[in-house]
Amino acid sequence: MPQDSDSSGPSDPLTTDAVTRIVLRPIASPLPLGFFALGVGSVVLSSLQLAWVPVGQSSILLLLVLIFVVPLQSVAGLFAFLARDAGAGTAMLLLGAAWAGTSVTSLDSPPGRPVVAQAVFLLALVPFVLALAGAAAQSKPLFAVLLTLTALRFGLTGLYEAGLGNALQVAAGWTGLGIGAYALYGGLALLVEDGKQRTVLPLFRRGAARRSIEGGLREQLTVAQQEAGVRHQL
Repeated sequence: MPQDSDSSGPSDPLTTDAVTRIVLRPIASPLPLGFFALGVGSVVLSSLQLAWVPVGQSSILLLLVLIFVVPLQSVAGLFAFLARDAGAGTAMLLLGAAWAGTSVTSLDSPPGRPVVAQAVFLLALVPFVLALAGAAAQSKPLFAVLLTLTALRFGLTGLYEAGLGNALQVAAGWTGLGIGAYALYGGLALLVEDGKQRTVLPLFRRGAARRSIEGGLREQLTVAQQEAGVRHQL
């Protein structure tokens, strides 16, 4: 005798899929904001490391980093998570917190003198930023290069703070200027891409990142069921 369709029992996976709806809220890309904030912060601190600004005014620059750079990078990181990009969100929030930590501790330290405690923190950051760069290299090499340059700057600054010579601080300062120029290009390219809904300035996307721009809606949604917030466990 056939069973009634309302009988209790294990639900048919196909039926479950047919009635499940995943609602996504479109948002603007937060990466241009994150790139620009990172670039401005890098240039500001480079001006201090290269002695373009008197040491007595270092507290002003550090406050500007806390007020301007840290909030913008934090916003970019949070919205990157909302956009379902864990790598970009993790990187932006990690860098924003690093800016905040080094700025606050520098305000309480003698200006113009190495601080070993900061050396420990900055050198500890390097492998984690490089890990993020390695993950990004698979699909977003432009972002991976930016993170690699940032890790290099952290390493150079950390070695200077460890007391290994002023030449390392100068090298970190010039690296920071390079980061600023690179972030300016990357942020502009992402802004143009977001406005045109197509890549105009080269971003060198590969794999899933390239398909996210050039592919159709079906390609975007097929893996949504496996993403955090949708799947049952992280």
